[in-house]
Amino acid sequence: MAHARGLRLVMVVLAFACGATVANLYYPQPLLDEISSAFSVSRGSAALVVTLTQLGYAAGLALLMPLGDLLENRKLSSRTLVFTALALVVAGISPGFGLFLAASVLIGLTSVVAQILIPFAAHLAPEEQRGRFVGTVMTGLLLGILLARTVSSFVAGAWGWRTIYLVSAVLMVLVAVAVRRLLPSLAPTHTAGYPQLMRSILTLVREEPALRRRAVCQALMFGAFSAFWTSIAFELTKEHGLSQTGIGVFALVGAGGAAAAPLAGRLGDRGHGAIGSGVALALATVALVVADLGSRSLVVLAVAGVVLDLAVQGHQVFSQREIYGLRADARARINTVFMTTIFVGGALASAIAGTLYDAAGWPGATLFGAALPLVGLGVWAVSFRRARVAVPVG
Repeated sequence: MAHARGLRLVMVVLAFACGATVANLYYPQPLLDEISSAFSVSRGSAALVVTLTQLGYAAGLALLMPLGDLLENRKLSSRTLVFTALALVVAGISPGFGLFLAASVLIGLTSVVAQILIPFAAHLAPEEQRGRFVGTVMTGLLLGILLARTVSSFVAGAWGWRTIYLVSAVLMVLVAVAVRRLLPSLAPTHTAGYPQLMRSILTLVREEPALRRRAVCQALMFGAFSAFWTSIAFELTKEHGLSQTGIGVFALVGAGGAAAAPLAGRLGDRGHGAIGSGVALALATVALVVADLGSRSLVVLAVAGVVLDLAVQGHQVFSQREIYGLRADARARINTVFMTTIFVGGALASAIAGTLYDAAGWPGATLFGAALPLVGLGVWAVSFRRARVAVPVG
């Protein structure tokens, strides 16, 4: 009983740490108009903040996260968070756009701690409850993603857009202390050096088709998510006349997407991950088409945002439950492949969506976003059909 309570406390700490850390990637999204004005750059250039932060995160996933299979996880996480705090301070006081972009890359690079801690949860969870525990930690991470836009909008409305970076810097220090003091030590089993560790990632990609499929499909889903939320701040300001606070209130609708994580975890534990993934891909496509057709209504846009977030987050939990079961001794490297692919997809989609919004407005951004999960649905359909054929009848 005491062990169960202790495990629940650890999961709560992991969930909060993941949410607070990953929020750093999303604070700029509703602030792009203010950033554009502050540095006297175009909206398309301002969107580079989101793109470069996500590319920095992808670089961290590729270069730093594999260390979770090589170094003690608690020390690795707490020390990396200190560098996150320093990068946030630099961003908060940057006098020029170039320095601000450089700091954004470093923020993304070091915020990878969130993805080091998710395999930590999978390691600690009992096999039969892995989906549930990963879903719990993912709920914290998703709340960080989905509430970050609202928090940054409210803080910007009250004290200016730079303040959120300084507030988050303080929070990162507090999270580092909590991780160091409350989480158990997790010694990795991999004993070879870093170069061999990195080469083994390519081996995983080559030998695990489920990992390749899940990474590609989730990258397409996250690309759709990024296209919507990168462009929506421009649309809400330009077409609906919302203030920064109004954008923050609108962004609250995205928090509903966090409900998908525990539900998807339980469905995955019951063997419904494959069909659930197909439903999620279809819902994401429909949500973005609806967002385009109903763009004059804030209610329709809000509903589309909720459905999109539910679909994206649900698909991710289904995917993580499957890939973490592939090789228990390589979960950090498996997560490296999975999350690096996702954030490269998200970064590219953000850049393309910002350019399309400048050129073709909201329809260009949303229809581009809708096409991405539709491609993923095709990949899923081929895989699902092959799996059905492979199962013996009778």
